Amino acid sequence: MPKAVVCRKLGPPESLRLENFASAPLAPGQVRVAVRAAGINFPDILMAAGEYQLKPELPFTPGVEAAGDVIEIDGASGVAVGDRVIVKMRHGSYTDEVVVTPSQLIPLPSTFDYAEGATFLAAHGTAYHALIDRGKVQPGEVLLVHGAGGGVGLAAVEMGKMLGAIVIAAASSEDKLAVARARGADHLLLYQREPFRDAVKRITDGRGADVVFDPVGGAVFENSLRCIAWDARVLVIGFTGGIGLARTNLLLIKGASVLGVRAGEAVRKNPALGEVRQKKLLEWAEARKIRPNVSHRLPLEDYAKAMRLLVERKAIGRVALMMG
Repeated sequence: MPKAVVCRKLGPPESLRLENFASAPLAPGQVRVAVRAAGINFPDILMAAGEYQLKPELPFTPGVEAAGDVIEIDGASGVAVGDRVIVKMRHGSYTDEVVVTPSQLIPLPSTFDYAEGATFLAAHGTAYHALIDRGKVQPGEVLLVHGAGGGVGLAAVEMGKMLGAIVIAAASSEDKLAVARARGADHLLLYQREPFRDAVKRITDGRGADVVFDPVGGAVFENSLRCIAWDARVLVIGFTGGIGLARTNLLLIKGASVLGVRAGEAVRKNPALGEVRQKKLLEWAEARKIRPNVSHRLPLEDYAKAMRLLVERKAIGRVALMMG
């Protein structure tokens, strides 16, 4: 019988359970996918704890992205048995199989394995929406990427460099910075070595960063406002380090903007944005210009350990659960 990670009560990763379930028959227009890998994302952890903006009804299975093989269809068009696909979900990917509609599937890039496919869209889609749709990064601009060793941070480093920005990568370890350099970072900041706001001013000769990519929040967000250039855009991706407070005088003095980034919600509000984004991401993936850095691949039964890698900041890039 297939297995799934199930949240029956809100709490830490250890409160989740791996359970068997019976495969449900398909309804007309549905597709069954054998999941080969599922990506671990920080919202999965928040959702299981009841701390995310989306609060599914209990019980539910965490996980917003997966990759696998189409094994059964019922009247669904545009997809065939045997297709290798990426699966987009709001939750439900920590499992051996899923039942979805064709609109939730996109082809797995030929350059990716299943783990890379399962860790691609959430991070790179967020980076795309942040840097292109919201931040409108231009060639030659200085882009400061916080949490540059994380999945979304590394995606921003990689994509920012591809867009022609001068990328400053900030992270908490030398190992993470080494990967950021390999993905194109021009300058590396180790948080423990020097206050990053001083380092940014030093690197830019006092001018500051044009765009700040911030998935951390808290004090990182607040100090970022002290090292921005005129007309800067501060992109709020998340708050893994807490909720940051904005000093409006700093924004006024620099004519700066703070922009919230919700890649998934933006597509739900404007589907055309998602079509353009998906097309470009797949094009870049096939051209080997972008790819996830999967630092850990663990079996499905090690879901709590896999989630803890993100909580404890031990992952470099992405973590994938492997099925079978």
